[in-house]
Amino acid sequence: MTIRENLEQWEKDYLSPYASLSVNSKGRLRPEEQCDIRPVFQRDRDRIIHCKAFRRLKDKTQVFLTPEGDHYRTRLTHTLEVSQTARTIAKALKLNEDLVEAIALGHDLGHTPFGHAGERALNRVCPFGFEHAEQSVRTVDILEKNGKGLNLTYEVRDGIRNHQTIGKPHTLEGKIVRLSDKIAYIHHDMDDAIRGGILTEADVPKDICEVIGSSPTERLDHFIHDIVTNSMDKGDILMSEPVAEAMTKIRQFMFERVYKNPIAKSEEGKAEMLMETLYQHFLKHLDDLPEEYLNLLSVGEPREKVVCDYVGAMTDRFAIAVYEDIYIPKSWQR
Repeated sequence: MTIRENLEQWEKDYLSPYASLSVNSKGRLRPEEQCDIRPVFQRDRDRIIHCKAFRRLKDKTQVFLTPEGDHYRTRLTHTLEVSQTARTIAKALKLNEDLVEAIALGHDLGHTPFGHAGERALNRVCPFGFEHAEQSVRTVDILEKNGKGLNLTYEVRDGIRNHQTIGKPHTLEGKIVRLSDKIAYIHHDMDDAIRGGILTEADVPKDICEVIGSSPTERLDHFIHDIVTNSMDKGDILMSEPVAEAMTKIRQFMFERVYKNPIAKSEEGKAEMLMETLYQHFLKHLDDLPEEYLNLLSVGEPREKVVCDYVGAMTDRFAIAVYEDIYIPKSWQR
């Protein structure tokens, strides 16, 4: 037996009967030869970590636009926190940790610069719309590797596509990531908001604290324990009713006090204008697109989608630099 086959047998012997086994994967968009060392979900995880879109996450906004300070979250640190939470839950429930990790690391690959402000802008101006979960799938299917994509398994792509609140993942591992995404951003966005002076711990409603704790760390621990306790040996990923209700309330609190806070979000109008302006510019100047995007046009991809692919893939810093290069006058030099 190969190392991969031994690992696949270990999954059969050890993991929960509800786990997604690597050997039972529905496969890839294009068939390819198996690795002799890594099962398919581990291989997907590695492909995501090594792709360009993953590296760009380090310079993309999570909640606060280009904050002053080294300790605020970026889209990359958010992704890593989702992965850590999801893996902790999956390991406790004896589900497939490789699948959970691959989904978690890939779930935001299609996110725009400037967080949801950038997403709103592109969704508003593009006739096809723009939604970051679908763009994440498009990134791994088409945009990476100069149009070849990463050729990931069905299960990983399904988890990426369905990681938002409205999503319905087809695997328990995907359901874990879907909840872990919410848990992570509730935890770290509140931590960042407190660091930035937008909130204090005393602002959190007492009825929420009584259920899930009175600090970000306590709440994170409580969410994880509640999911593990209520999902053990069951064919679903569940939370107790009081904790699920507390999660809904704390998300509402965060939307009211942080995500729509006029101080924290004061620059988002400028970010949206910048994104719309870049979109309109490249729509009129398609020849200015890099070669890999021109190749997409040559095979029949709609120009509006390709322009979204390019502008949406930018980091915050690169988007600002491109805008300045196009629209900000430079000093004259002889």
